[in-house]
Amino acid sequence: MAKIQETGEKVAANVERVIVGKHHEVRLALVALLCQGHLLIEDVPGTGKTVLAKAIARSLGCTFRRIQFTPDLLPSDVTGLSIYNQKTQEFEFRPGPIMAQIVLADEINRATPKTQSALLESMEEQQITVDGVTYRMPQPFLVIGTQNPIEYEGTFALPEAQLDRFMLRLHLGYPQPLEEIVILDEQKRAHPLDDISEVASVEDLREMQDGIRQVYVDPTVSDYIVRLVNTTRSHPDVYLGASPRGSLALYRAGQAFAALNGRDYVIPDDIKALAEPALAHRLIVKTSATIRDVDAATIVAELLASVPVEVREATAERRAVRPL
Repeated sequence: MAKIQETGEKVAANVERVIVGKHHEVRLALVALLCQGHLLIEDVPGTGKTVLAKAIARSLGCTFRRIQFTPDLLPSDVTGLSIYNQKTQEFEFRPGPIMAQIVLADEINRATPKTQSALLESMEEQQITVDGVTYRMPQPFLVIGTQNPIEYEGTFALPEAQLDRFMLRLHLGYPQPLEEIVILDEQKRAHPLDDISEVASVEDLREMQDGIRQVYVDPTVSDYIVRLVNTTRSHPDVYLGASPRGSLALYRAGQAFAALNGRDYVIPDDIKALAEPALAHRLIVKTSATIRDVDAATIVAELLASVPVEVREATAERRAVRPL
């Protein structure tokens, strides 16, 4: 785990050269990348969403494509299409911008539901199907979706099925005044993103992705995850709770978070730190609760305070396969 921690810190430090004062948010983005999950960034314009995606891609040497979602964007503009070649008299597949290792889906809620759904297969099955032919996505593959939570004119809310495909949701927020002064000084002559270089290879990233699956998760922690997620389904202010995909996202994210902290085991505090980014966007809050200014983040915080961690003994089979 020392190598994962060292490489993770190196990448995070490189990204933080352009994303000032957002250490926790940068680490959450790395957690999603290590888990082969997808990231939804919900924030107002100008807070560094696009820069974060570009900086991560350049730090790891990954291919990067940006898709600006608009109401007139077609599914074929995302996935690609087959074009007839008159010389060969055959159809040739021209891949769309989705065929990259890190894809920024900018203002994803501005596209129509039909275009939004073009991402579903690639995000879950790691493949796309065009004219009946299936094409595998490049590995590693990460979709970073962004949306503006303030302006809703001309937007189409993401359906719950697509929200559930995003492993984590985070907010960057405005920088502190001193941090904003640093941003102004750093961009006096040129954008610091131009100086970002590769500090880890794609092969390093794949090794890290394989390595986090060896992180031990005690039955006590697994039980805590399941009870926490189950409680969202019975909360009086929640119309629809988190799905089993939410439990798995929290489980995988806990492994990556522990590895980035140099541990080969997950502790309950890891789960508590990741609960809001992993679960809040999966909850549908009742209308009666929203009138009282109750949101999903508040509900998750309430559950973390009310659901205790109960010690569970490992079975003989689980103790036998516990990593050393």
